[in-house]
Formats: sequence, C-alpha cells, structure tokens
Amino acid sequence: MLKTLNKVLPLFFLTCIALLISVGIVSAKPALIPAPPQVSASSYILMDANSGETIVEHESYVQLPPASLTKMMTAYIVENEVAQGNVNLYDEVPVSIKAWQTGGSKMFIKEGTKVVLEELLKGVIIQSGNDASIALAEFVAGSEEAFADVMNQQASLLGMTNSSFMNATGLPAEGHYSSASDLAKLALAIINDFPEQYPLYSEKYFTYNNIRQPNRNRLLWRDKSVDGLKTGHTEEAGYCLVSSAERNGMRLISVVMGTSSENARAKETQKLLNYGFRYFQTHTLYTAGKSLADSQVWGGAIDSFQLGLAKDVVVTIPRGHKSELKAELKIDPVIKAPIEVGQEYGRLVVSLNEKVIVDESLVALEPVPEGGLFKRLWDFIKLFFIGLFA
Repeated sequence: MLKTLNKVLPLFFLTCIALLISVGIVSAKPALIPAPPQVSASSYILMDANSGETIVEHESYVQLPPASLTKMMTAYIVENEVAQGNVNLYDEVPVSIKAWQTGGSKMFIKEGTKVVLEELLKGVIIQSGNDASIALAEFVAGSEEAFADVMNQQASLLGMTNSSFMNATGLPAEGHYSSASDLAKLALAIINDFPEQYPLYSEKYFTYNNIRQPNRNRLLWRDKSVDGLKTGHTEEAGYCLVSSAERNGMRLISVVMGTSSENARAKETQKLLNYGFRYFQTHTLYTAGKSLADSQVWGGAIDSFQLGLAKDVVVTIPRGHKSELKAELKIDPVIKAPIEVGQEYGRLVVSLNEKVIVDESLVALEPVPEGGLFKRLWDFIKLFFIGLFA
C-alpha cells in the first residue's frame, strides 16, 4: 500500500500545482497607448474581425437610421438563399413596377424585364440600387414587406438587438433603425459566412444597361487595404460608412454613422482604421483541439486524459505587449470517469496587467470510459488515503 501511495502522491501534487500555470512573461510595465482619435460622427465603432473585440466605440448601441447600410442585410439574405440552394445566381428575376419606380440611387433596371440575380446583387452592393434591392426582396420573399420580416428574423439570429428593418432599401420609414455595433456584427457575418461573394464589396465600378457607376466608398481608391463594405446616406441619417480593411493578417471593421459629408465619412473611417492598425495587434494564443494539459482521471480505463479548448483563443491587445500576458489553467482537482469529449473540467484564464481578457472552458479532448470493478475500487481507495494525507 505504501509503495503505491509513493507513486500516486507525487502525481496528485503535480496535478494540484498544475492548477495555476503561467505561460507568459509577466511585466510590471503598463500597456501605454495614445487616446483614441476624435471622430466627428454621431456613432462609431472599430472592431477586430478575428477576435470580435471592440477597440474603440462611441454610442455604438444607439438606434439610428442606417440609410443604405440596410442593403448589407438585403445582400446577406440573398447570399444565404443562394448558399441554401433556394435561389440561384443565374435565376432570372422579374422587375416589378414598384421596383422600377422606386426613387433614390438606381441600377436602372426596367419594369417588365428579367434580370439575372447575380447582376442584381452587384447592383445592390456596388451601385446601392434601390430598384435592385426591391426586385430581389420580391423574388426571395414574395413582397418587400415579407422580406423585411425575414430581415428582422435574420437580425435576431445574428444578435443584432438594436435593429429593426421595415424595407430592403434603407429609405426613411418609421421604425426602421440599426446601430453601429449591430452593423459591425452584420459586416463580420458577411465576411465570414459568404467569403466567395465578399470580393463584390471591393469592386469599384459596375456597368448595367450601358450605364457605368462607381462604388461610393471612396476608401477603395485611397487605401489599398480596404476591401468593403457599404455606404449610406439620407438627410435623416447623414453620411454613413461600413468599411473593412486587412493589413499583415489583421482585419478591422469600422462603422461610422451620422457624419457630415462623403469626404467626412471616409476621413473619419480612415482615422479609426489607422489607429487600430498602428497601436493594436491580433494574436491567436491557443488553437482548438490542441492539448494544453494532461489531467489525472480516477476510476477510468486509463489514468490520464488530455484537456484543451473547443475553439481558438484570439485576443486583441496593444501592440508590443504580448509578453505581458499571463495565462492560468484552473483544472478541477478530482475528475472521475466516465468522461465524454467536450465536457468541461476547468478554465483557461488569460490576463493582461491584472485585467482578465479571456475566460474559456477547458474541455476533454478524448473520451475515458469507466475502468473495471477492481480498477474503480482501487482508485477509490487511493483517493481516500490521498484525502487523509492532504
């Protein structure tokens, strides 16, 4: 018995020590960065697309008229319908009188004709065509009103809690609103969910019916790292812009709402993007499915199993401060079989200068069935004596 305890006790104490494991080099230096830029907009947000973390925001949850930023949701739903196989990019879409007569920005489609769905999608994304938006809405849902209901259902699924859509265009309507935070979430979904369609948002020109129109996102000409997404303007909403840019593997999403001019929305967006890229970095700290620790298991067919994460851990931190990160594995002290893959048995906690920035579940990466009767009985005896000595 004593010989067995001499083997088991060291393993037990090693497991206890593993409850707090530092994997970073702790520095006493604070993470010093300049104050965010002054942005002349009613509401704005700067988000890291890889980590989902907000770098800068002001009134980002305030409900505001989104103008043609609405068309991001219109395009998202059409792209989703294509992905589900409910419609095809080469379907011919009929143009109704309502779509043809709608004012504002146009693709210049004609009532009574049929237009290929992919062309209409380009007209929505590149030319911000109200006529194209309504034609697609009617084709997908039967009417623009029914399509608006689908838009609101989709918004709920994406966690857009401060959005309500009444039409597919963004033309002024009572009860039609969104927020900078919600539109950043929508932009992220467009980029991640339909990467094959995302290049459309960087197209500078589109020609239809012998009419060549430019994309209204001026940053596509000014900043080669910018590759989307959408502009918007009404008298009520002011000038709005949702942009995304990628530099050296880091992707940022910026939303500005309620600026004073086309030039202003581009200028204010550029301020946010430059600040984010200059002073922050994205780091993938841990990869899903990779073992972070071997933990003792009692009463199992085997004596230890691997713990890891169910998803990647990605953080956005001030540039040059990765060495100040501190990580701790807080593993449950006693784990008993049976174990199923994905069950939680502890936490990974990562902090920067005493502030917790990650708190994720440690999960089993492999199953452990119960051991035989003798194995379970023997482990119970060992646990009993360990408890006495502890």
